[in-house]
Amino acid sequence: MRPKRLLFVCLGNICRSPLAEGIFLHLAGKRGVADQFEVESAGTGSWHVGERPDHRAAAVARRNSVMLPSIGRQVDPGGDFARSDLLLAMDTENLRELRRLGAPEEKLRLMRSFDPELSDAADVERCVPDPYFGEGDGFDRVYEMLVRACDGLLDELLEGDENRE
Repeated sequence: MRPKRLLFVCLGNICRSPLAEGIFLHLAGKRGVADQFEVESAGTGSWHVGERPDHRAAAVARRNSVMLPSIGRQVDPGGDFARSDLLLAMDTENLRELRRLGAPEEKLRLMRSFDPELSDAADVERCVPDPYFGEGDGFDRVYEMLVRACDGLLDELLEGDENRE
């Protein structure tokens, strides 16, 4: 069985999506299932192509023993949409942009739709806020949101594999 291919998407690919990518890989590694996934992150914008994650994202990841392997890149509709099994948007703006770029609807999900605490929430409540311009504990709050969502995503993906066997 080929690995499931996931693409985490935010605006600039230096805050939320690299954190989601790193957290997902970390949690999958702890469960011993990392080899079942190919994980990347990308941004809908091109401002940070070639850059490492924001220093605040890197700091919160480091404090939690999470590695952030990505280098900023922009979504490639021609390759990413065909290659990915799931396109995980951090907010409704990113979701709209992915749709505008032609992403297949069946592959699109809001990241926090996997957070079990938000099962009945509206899409606007399922957005991961962009901490880039914020102050204080914004990156810590985003980290916590993404841990819950990545755990839920892993549960759903692994449960889906069990049901296919």
